[in-house]
Amino acid sequence: MKQIIIIEHLEPKVWPWCKIEYRSISKLISKNNLWFTNVHDEKEYLGKIGRVFDKSVKDMQVPNVCILDPNADRRLTSAETKKFDFFVIGGILGDYPPKKRTKEELTKFMPNAKSRNLGKKQFSTDNAVYVLKKIIQGIDLEKIKFQNKITIKINKIESIELPYYYPILDGKPRIIKELVEYLKRKRTF
Repeated sequence: MKQIIIIEHLEPKVWPWCKIEYRSISKLISKNNLWFTNVHDEKEYLGKIGRVFDKSVKDMQVPNVCILDPNADRRLTSAETKKFDFFVIGGILGDYPPKKRTKEELTKFMPNAKSRNLGKKQFSTDNAVYVLKKIIQGIDLEKIKFQNKITIKINKIESIELPYYYPILDGKPRIIKELVEYLKRKRTF
């Protein structure tokens, strides 16, 4: 993978769940292909898994950029991924139902960027990168299997429902084991 993936960190801080997802992304695409922008804490930690910038990507002169926005009018295709040198993904804990935060916090401020979607469903940040990587590798979105929502059992009584879209990997929804353990300990996102 030669393109750079930029995670525009849009949370007020780098939460423990962010670290888990960001580590997963770094392993998926390598730290050389990963930038974190708009970061104001945990810079040393994130610097071990990618390149870190205080500045927002909105304030950087990034050429040939595609913002992955669930509300974009066009879907990203494998053929057009070669046109882009950078892909921007918002590091946001998505609300359910979605509040169009990527559009409101990124897309409308970057008029020279192209915006594309990975379908209209909402992904976790690491799964958005996973799906993007597959599309860059030539696998169109229609050929990837997904599951909408998963339930994490905390104990015999409690569970947490995650209302996101999960690619199927080896017959199961792709979710990081460390994240599942974190959710079980915290009992909340």
